[in-house]
Amino acid sequence: MPTARRASVLRLDPPPGPPSAASSPASPRAMLRPVDALDHHFALEVPRVFAEAERAALVAGVRAAQAEWTADFGGEQFSLGRAFYTHLEQGRSRVYFADAAASDARVERHLPGLQRRMRELVAALTGGLAQPRRGFCGPGVHIFPAGEKVAREGGVVHFDTEGLSDYHLARRLRAITVVVMLELPDADGGLKLWDVLYDGRDDPRDEALSARSLVAGYSPGGALVIDSYRLHQIQPFPGDRDRISATVHAAEIDSGRWETWF
Repeated sequence: MPTARRASVLRLDPPPGPPSAASSPASPRAMLRPVDALDHHFALEVPRVFAEAERAALVAGVRAAQAEWTADFGGEQFSLGRAFYTHLEQGRSRVYFADAAASDARVERHLPGLQRRMRELVAALTGGLAQPRRGFCGPGVHIFPAGEKVAREGGVVHFDTEGLSDYHLARRLRAITVVVMLELPDADGGLKLWDVLYDGRDDPRDEALSARSLVAGYSPGGALVIDSYRLHQIQPFPGDRDRISATVHAAEIDSGRWETWF
């Protein structure tokens, strides 16, 4: 299994700005994309993606939209906007694709500008063009309720490879997951990351869980960025406050050109 050089989280402070029009795939600046630091670190931390007032407004929008949340796994978790992996695992992929346009409309109605801001963050991290993936739902929000299964036991240990094509997986083309924390639980609820990368098997072997690891924390309104091929798990969290986060997945389909989805 490939090994990261440092079991660490690299903080990007100040956060990356939008790609320069002067940059091109052949220019030295374009070779120094923030996303390339994932070859040497377990994750990237991007503080202050949303200012406090913006973050609070987004949380209020998520709460106000509760009647339009999508329930997954019997109410263990919810989303605003449909998430591909939950529908795939529940045998509901047809519902996901049939509702993609309506899903984006719901997110935009309740959280104006969120999807655009998440794609802009991908563009800033990659120095490239971030565009919606045709037919897929755009960036959305996960809600993990306090007291439910993930809060009590933690999430499933997994890779974020479900949405990647066989072509992409076979060539190990770059793919990232970007999570912006909108509301932290009362305590804990970080993301455990292992020094284990996807090797073609969706279920990690027992020895993978004994590899070196760390738990990356979140800041309100800040993002964690991980390699989609890295093994990870949401950690349990106590208290009465839900864990609410915005997520976008992105895959580089051509040099400097990225597709995004939820």
